Amino acid sequence: MEFTGLLFWLLVLFSILSPVLQRRFLEMNRLRLIHQLEQRRGSRVITLIHRQEAVSFLGIPLARYIDIDDAEAVLRAIRLTPDEMPIDFIVHTPGGLVLAAEQIASALVRHRGKVTVFVPHYAMSGGTLIALAADEIVMDENAVLGPVDPQIGQYPAASVLRVVREKPVAEIDDQTLILADIGEKAMRQVNATVRHILMANGRSEEEAQRIADVLTCGQWTHDYPIDVEEARQLGLPVTVGVPDEVYQLMELYPQAMQRRPSVQYIPVPYETPRPRDNQQRR
Repeated sequence: MEFTGLLFWLLVLFSILSPVLQRRFLEMNRLRLIHQLEQRRGSRVITLIHRQEAVSFLGIPLARYIDIDDAEAVLRAIRLTPDEMPIDFIVHTPGGLVLAAEQIASALVRHRGKVTVFVPHYAMSGGTLIALAADEIVMDENAVLGPVDPQIGQYPAASVLRVVREKPVAEIDDQTLILADIGEKAMRQVNATVRHILMANGRSEEEAQRIADVLTCGQWTHDYPIDVEEARQLGLPVTVGVPDEVYQLMELYPQAMQRRPSVQYIPVPYETPRPRDNQQRR
């Protein structure tokens, strides 16, 4: 009976300590890879990686976005970086608060050393705004950026403004008119922010305005994927060739565990199969 009770409490203790030890192990491996990449490139590496995470032991999924806490942490990291030291910024995010993304982008533009943004999978909305502050955007060949048009609640600002343009004012309710007023201000402000970041990064006023208009006018849905070729056509400084350490680092930010995996494969690199000899031995 005493052995059973002891075993029970050992299992309880293990269930409490196991997630803590696992998180600590992941953190140590992340720092090891970050330090390895810094040593190889002679830079300060900063990560902004948002995954769907599980809350505590309940397994409740929690979506992550760029917020003020992220901005404070990034600004602190930039302040701790020597002026001439390059910054490598790894971004994987669906977007977030415009204020936070704008603060990060502005700080990166003011940094004197070279700023490289790595996009291993996607950097949408606010992530794209941050990428615009980079001297070089290094993307995976299948990675994407996204539009930075503002959203008012659950609606794109451009769509709310279209309602006001196409319907008589008498047929529009007060709430929609208020949203349209906010949306007009938001689109003007975001357009000016993008233009300011691009001009501060060395673009001419004409070129900065052209890129800002394309990204903020609402011609696409907010989740429209801007791939490598389209980003280059826009005039963004995009190259292909994400370092292996970045992919390894992404593996250390796992998604929340699910009961049944949606994707499965044998996690080892395969060699290209050699062509078989069609001649049969006699």
